[in-house]
Amino acid sequence: MAYEHLLYQKKDGIGTITFQRPKELNALNRRSLEELDAVLTEARTNGEARVLILTGAGEKAFVAGADINELAQQTPLGGRETALFGQSVFRKLETCGKPSIAAINGFALGGGCELALACSIRLASRTAKIGQPEVKLGILPGYGGTQRLARLCGPGAAYELCLTGEMISAEEALRIGLVNHIYDPGDLLPAAEALAQKIIANAPIAVQLATEAIGRSAETTLEQGLFLEATLFGLVCSTADMREGTRAFLEKRPAKFQGK
Repeated sequence: MAYEHLLYQKKDGIGTITFQRPKELNALNRRSLEELDAVLTEARTNGEARVLILTGAGEKAFVAGADINELAQQTPLGGRETALFGQSVFRKLETCGKPSIAAINGFALGGGCELALACSIRLASRTAKIGQPEVKLGILPGYGGTQRLARLCGPGAAYELCLTGEMISAEEALRIGLVNHIYDPGDLLPAAEALAQKIIANAPIAVQLATEAIGRSAETTLEQGLFLEATLFGLVCSTADMREGTRAFLEKRPAKFQGK
């Protein structure tokens, strides 16, 4: 399927989603979100892509926020609907059953930062600038930034980023735990692909269930989370991949997982 603002490519088990509005620094408009929603629906049901990589076209931006022209026209009810729709798309990214890697190749501001926060893992170029500048426009983060940032980096970092609206460097993002690793610009996408291949080499069902357990950890008590983990552990013990993986370890050979 052809998209207007996204490019979706599948190769070697990796689904790469590239935001393509370089003249607007890949800013998210309604159409971009609708197309991302469609891609994620396909990814959820299509086993061809086992890991998703999200990045931006060009050298300047990952996603430099939401489309200000659209934001400026919002009414109270329209703004609420816009926020709920964006939140639903980013939530679908979190829960589509596929690990996701944000390859932050430039500005990740506002909705772009929130998109990266919804990914499983974040890698950044040394040139990346990250922030939640919404208060400078008289609004607040609406696609989950206040919630995911506080859960990932702690309330202190969330308060500072969301209340000052200031951008931070890739190095500062690494220090506060917002990104996992930093790379030179030319090495960013290859690093994301190499990380994806490390994930793909493992048992598909185990990866899917581990992703689910981690994703739900912020929403449950420790006791509930441990119960879910034990239940999923029992479930994965019924798979052929579990028998293959343990047998391969004992026989000192690489495992050949089938996703069964």
